[in-house]
This record gives sequence, structure tokens and C-alpha cells, in this order.
Amino acid sequence: MQRVYDFLRRHPAWVDGFWAVFLFGISVLGGAAREEARGADEPAATVLVMLLLCLVIALRRRMPERMLVLAAVVGLAQLALDVEPLPANFAMLVIVYTVAVSGPRWASRFALIGGMVAAPLAQLRWPERESSTAGNLALMVFLTVPFALAWVLGDSLRTRRAYFAQLEERAARLEREREAQAKVAVAAERARIARELHDVVAHNVSVMVVQADGAAYVLDSAPDQAKKALETISGTGRQALAEMRRLLGVLRTGEHQESGEYVPQPDVEQLDELIEQCRTAGLPVDFKVEGTPRPLPSGVELTAYRIVQEALTNTRKHGGPNTGASVRLVYFDDGLGLLVEDDGKGAPHELYEEGGPDGQGHGLIGMRERVGMVGGTLDAGPRPGGGFRISALLPLKPAH
Repeated sequence: MQRVYDFLRRHPAWVDGFWAVFLFGISVLGGAAREEARGADEPAATVLVMLLLCLVIALRRRMPERMLVLAAVVGLAQLALDVEPLPANFAMLVIVYTVAVSGPRWASRFALIGGMVAAPLAQLRWPERESSTAGNLALMVFLTVPFALAWVLGDSLRTRRAYFAQLEERAARLEREREAQAKVAVAAERARIARELHDVVAHNVSVMVVQADGAAYVLDSAPDQAKKALETISGTGRQALAEMRRLLGVLRTGEHQESGEYVPQPDVEQLDELIEQCRTAGLPVDFKVEGTPRPLPSGVELTAYRIVQEALTNTRKHGGPNTGASVRLVYFDDGLGLLVEDDGKGAPHELYEEGGPDGQGHGLIGMRERVGMVGGTLDAGPRPGGGFRISALLPLKPAH
């Protein structure tokens, strides 16, 4: 039974054609019986009216507006040619319902008006002679009700379909918005992870590489210095592991854990340790704090630390031998200023302008992303007197 129902739903034109033929057969039989009672043949006008009204049934889904107009014309022709109501006139009820469901508004209104006047006109043209005037009026009202009900049912179905279509469209739009938000969130999380991994790995590994090169150079001539370099490598490696564990812990749990093997996020108070580590690694750094230190938002703290860390890492990478650096941390009334300069040869132009054709230069990209997240500004480029300069201004808000 379900297969039959599915087949009929897939082929509505066949269903309409079947009912058109069925209605034509009933109309022919009814008209023949009536004409036989009168002792006359079926008039050609009556047969034509039957065919046209059945055509309305057959094509009502394909061209509802045209079939509505055809039904109205056939109804007027019936009145003019004195073709009494037939079973085929049921097509007028069907087309009123169809247009109310799927036709344009003008056609729906036209169908309602036509349906409301069809029964009164038919009753005036062919009144019941054996009935009183009151009886004819009652019959007129009774015959008008089906047209009104057909239109109301069709219009209600139209409203319901529009409501469900709106719900489906809204659900699809929300789904698209959720997918877009999910993609944005994934991209932001990937960028955050990339920044953290770069900051943790690049700085510590660069220190370890510098110390390892130094240890290899003085291993035979100055064993004590080589031993000290190896101790620095060991300490830096442990620090890198601790920060990696903290980062992995955050990725697993989504929260910062300050107990166990995880460590807090670095802040500006740890800049002294960072700069001392750079000095131990062989990079002279001049560090000064100007203004009155005060509590900072955690995002600004982390951003300031990472900018200094990345800037000094770049100095070791690209500055060349005998390079010195300076770090200035300035507390303004409404912002925190950072200035990191070196007197080396500076980074290649394509790294700080384009990010590098081979994917290098992620450190400066990460700096700009971090500064943008806290609403600050960043300027990076070569110094007029040689070397490289990174300056940033981070807006301050009261820490809660």
C-alpha cells in the first residue's frame, strides 16, 4: 500500500488525469439519463462543457491560473447556452481549492469571488420551480458553502506550507551559521595553538642551539664554559617541556591548570627571567621599565611577554654576531608600550613584510595576531641606524 501511495505522490498528473476521466464518465452517464428521460439526444454544447470542465481537473496543477479562467468562461457559457449544472461542475470546487493552495494572490481572490457568486447565479438561472422563494434562498446559501469551505481549506494549507517552508529555511540558515561559526572557531583555535607552539618552541630551541654551538666550540679549550652551556641547555629544555605540558593540558581540558606539572601563563613579571636567559645565552640585553607598574589584564600580560620573547628570538636568529638588544617597557596612563631594538643586520625584508614564500616569518604574524586580539597596534621593521625595531602599544584596562 505504501508503494502505491508513493507512486501516486510522484505522479500527480496521472492522478488528475484519472479523476478527469472518471468525472467525464459520470457526467456522460448522468447527462444521458437526463436526456433519455426527456426523450432527446445529448446536445453538443453539453458535451463540450463536460470536456472543458474535465480538462480543468486534468491540468489544474500544471496551469492553475489558466484553468481558473477556463472554468469561469465555461460557467458563463453554461449560463448563456442554458446548459444545466452537471457532475462535471465539481471541477469548479476543485479549481477554487487548487488556486487557493498554490496560485498567486490575485487568482486566489478571483476564485473566492467566483465561487461565492457561482451558486447564486446558477440558482437564479435554474430555480427550483416546486420550491418557494425562501427555499430557493436556503438552497442558494447551502450551495455556496462548499465553495467557501474549499477556498478556506486551500488558503489554510497555503499558510501552513509557507510556515513550514519558513521553518525549514530558518533551520537551514541556522545550520549554515553554525557551520560558519564552527569554521571560524576552528581557525581561531588553530591560530592560537600555532602561536603558542611557535612561541614556546622557537625561543627555547634557539637558546639551546646557541648554547650547543658555543659548547662545541669551547669543549676542548674551556671545559668549564662548555659545562655551563650544557647546564643552560638542560634548564632551557626543562622549561620548554614544562611550557609544552602546560599547553597540552590547556588543549585537553580547555582550562589553565596551575597545579601539578603545569605552570601559569607567563606575564611581564617574568620578563626579567626571560632577559636573563638571553644574556646567559650570549645576547647582551638592556632592559628598562618606565612609568609606574600596575596590574594588567591577563591577555595584555601574555601578549607583552610573547612579543619580547619573539623579538629577542628573532634577534638571535637574524642579528648576526656581536649583536646587542634593548627592551623598554613603558606604562602610560591608558596603555602599555613596548620597544625592542637591536643593532644587528636585521631580518630579511620578505620575512617581516610577507611572512616568507616558504612559510617562514610566523613569529611576526603571531605578534600581529596577538596585538590585534587585545586591540593594540604593532610596528615592525628595520631601524634607521641599522638593526631591527619592534614597537607595540597595548591598551590598558583595570584588572578584575
